[in-house]
Amino acid sequence: MTPTALARAVPAAALLLAVTACAQDPQRSSRPAPPAPQERTATGPAPTHPSGRTNTVNIRLILDGHPVDATLNDSAAARDLAALLPLSLGLEDFHQTERIAYPPRKLDTSGAPDAARPQAGDLAYYAPWGNLALFYRDGDSPSTGLVLLGKVADRHTERLATAEHVTIEAAP
Repeated sequence: MTPTALARAVPAAALLLAVTACAQDPQRSSRPAPPAPQERTATGPAPTHPSGRTNTVNIRLILDGHPVDATLNDSAAARDLAALLPLSLGLEDFHQTERIAYPPRKLDTSGAPDAARPQAGDLAYYAPWGNLALFYRDGDSPSTGLVLLGKVADRHTERLATAEHVTIEAAP
């Protein structure tokens, strides 16, 4: 093979290999399969004001007709969610750890940590899928792309496990 022919064949072979590898990967699709719960777990402290105090916004979740007190932190994603309120969303279970729902658009996650580990009662946003998550069980490990938005009052955590519908609104 001449050097010129070899120079043309190498890029073509590399392209063919890349296309073949992608086509044979069963994990690749327009929407990946849901990751295991330990891959989708995360939390962190609420952002603080430069003075050291925690900035939160009171909200109310109405889970299947039952009002539940909650707070949003002062992250960009939480502020973006607050701008969408009120929201009324259907919930579905995910890996017997959280209830998930899809807001009408993706939230702004600028400045968010790369990963977080959730605890029961956490309200979070899973950026790769664009869904909200209401955790009724603690997560096992940090999850890349999970952004903590706020917290449900501890006395209401058990309601999260069975809720089919949530309305999120500003607290009165």
